[in-house]
Amino acid sequence: MTGRRDFMKGGLALVSIGTTAQSLLKGSVAFAAQNPGDVAPRQAGKILILVQLAGGNDGLNTLIPIGDSAYHSVRKTIGIDDAQALPLVSAFGLCPELKGVKGLWDAGHVAIVRGVGYPEQNYSHFRSMAIWEAGDPELKLDNGWLGRTLDQMESEQHDPFLGLASGIGVPPEMLGSKTAITAIGSPEDYGFRTGGAAGDGTDGRSQTLVKLYEQYPANSPFGVLLETTAGDAVSSSKQLAAIHGAYPPAVQYPATAFGEGLSLLAEAIVGNLGMRVGHITLGSFDTHVQETERHSQLMTEFDDGVTAFYNDLAAHNRADDVLVLTWSEFGRRVAENANGGTDHGSASIMFALGSQVKGGLYGDQPSMTQLIDNGNLSFTTDFRSVYSTVIERWLGVPAQALLGKAWPQLDFIPTA
Repeated sequence: MTGRRDFMKGGLALVSIGTTAQSLLKGSVAFAAQNPGDVAPRQAGKILILVQLAGGNDGLNTLIPIGDSAYHSVRKTIGIDDAQALPLVSAFGLCPELKGVKGLWDAGHVAIVRGVGYPEQNYSHFRSMAIWEAGDPELKLDNGWLGRTLDQMESEQHDPFLGLASGIGVPPEMLGSKTAITAIGSPEDYGFRTGGAAGDGTDGRSQTLVKLYEQYPANSPFGVLLETTAGDAVSSSKQLAAIHGAYPPAVQYPATAFGEGLSLLAEAIVGNLGMRVGHITLGSFDTHVQETERHSQLMTEFDDGVTAFYNDLAAHNRADDVLVLTWSEFGRRVAENANGGTDHGSASIMFALGSQVKGGLYGDQPSMTQLIDNGNLSFTTDFRSVYSTVIERWLGVPAQALLGKAWPQLDFIPTA
């Protein structure tokens, strides 16, 4: 039987795995070390991919109010001409960079929720992000809204890929009380590295882990955490390496960090790693200056990435299993500023993309003339209604307890 110290002296040092500080989960290092075969792939249920448009995306320059004189009168420099907008329905069109999203709209696979926000909008990036991440404007609920959801989905057989973040850190909205989240910057760098010149575990990193193992008994909370983390990393790195070597993308992803991250999430889906929630960030949308150029670049990057992602999944017959949902901590002020940009605003839009989405516009369009807070839109759709819809109708978890109360749900995801 391989002991804890022997396992660590094998020269294994953990890199590139994210885990919550309270993840006291099942599993052991000894089991992982003595079962080197690949863990059998397993088909997940419905999968949510959350895309954070960090910095505050300008909803008014994403979903254009065609023919609205109030819009054009206060955005003489950065406003998008009606003729450039990609028409969706009467009086609304997409910004011209979203050609791929427009194609998905035409196929009925895109829903756009308008006027999304919350009461007493906070205009600080950090505070408002914390509110969206917690799913609670008062920040009284524990952990993140997806972390609480994943805790309810955690099965008896722990799965290290249940929640997967593309990036170097675990997003706060995915932090829970018992579910470990795997964060991956790139598949090549994820896993265990051999320590010491001869792989004998004599390097400082491995020795530090050995000391930690010796300090905390195996049945203590920190001992369980250490063993679980290492055990997860062994099994998950084997699984990821196997599917990464065998995965053939059906499309050419854009050579951007966003495109590469979406390709990684597609690998996990097609490879049946058991992922139920994935996360990726695109930014920064904090367009105080020269918004026209910056927003156009970001919308192009978003469009190229999500279109490739959808087409890849469709080619692998997995598009029906995946919902892409966007969020941003706030929108932008209605009027442009003196620097060709926009300042922090309030209500914005959310995209929901997927072959099972009931396409269309949801939520009322905020008034462009009855403004609040020195020139901002009044929200018409509470973001928790969107969360409740996704949690319950897509992920199959009762939402009321997770969000503190019942919220009206939207029909962009049909009821079963």
